[in-house]
Amino acid sequence: MFLQTIAESDATDSVAEIYGKQLDSQGFVMEATKCFTARPDLLPIYTDFNDRIRAGFSLGMREWRLITFIAAKHIPSTYCSHVYGKQLIGDLGSREAVLAVQHDFRNAGLSARDVEMLGYAEKITRDASAIVEGDIDRLRAVGFSDRQITDIALCASFRNFVSRFFDAVGAGPEAIYLDSDEEFRAAMTVGKPV
Repeated sequence: MFLQTIAESDATDSVAEIYGKQLDSQGFVMEATKCFTARPDLLPIYTDFNDRIRAGFSLGMREWRLITFIAAKHIPSTYCSHVYGKQLIGDLGSREAVLAVQHDFRNAGLSARDVEMLGYAEKITRDASAIVEGDIDRLRAVGFSDRQITDIALCASFRNFVSRFFDAVGAGPEAIYLDSDEEFRAAMTVGKPV
């Protein structure tokens, strides 16, 4: 981390509350959380916005992770690639399946619905100004509602914001997210080196 942040032992008020919730649920406080404490007034706003997007997300956590993973690849965000790549092993069943999605999600054995969803997330990340009504029509054609399309766009766009912020202030993946498999770990390092 490049910035001075609030240590767990120095946290008070809402920062202490947010740290406490992460410690209870994960056993540690993520750098993604700590980096906001250079502006501690923003941490509760960020946490609330993140929680609300996830709580109302009309697709499953597997889809959240897939969207985030593809966005992380193209940002490129090593931090988020490691975090979500590691989580996707459970969703997809193996490291090989995660690597296949990262390499070419269009030919990784995913459903047509997943491929359209990820193509949209990829396009948002690469150049959202290039999105046209036809992109939305393709999502509707494979069964996505307008609310679900909105949630895909929110998830990918939110990842673009936070991942770039994390990189800008030097937040990096915690040791728990660094896979023991060297090939997998190298593939997840899409941006800044670990």
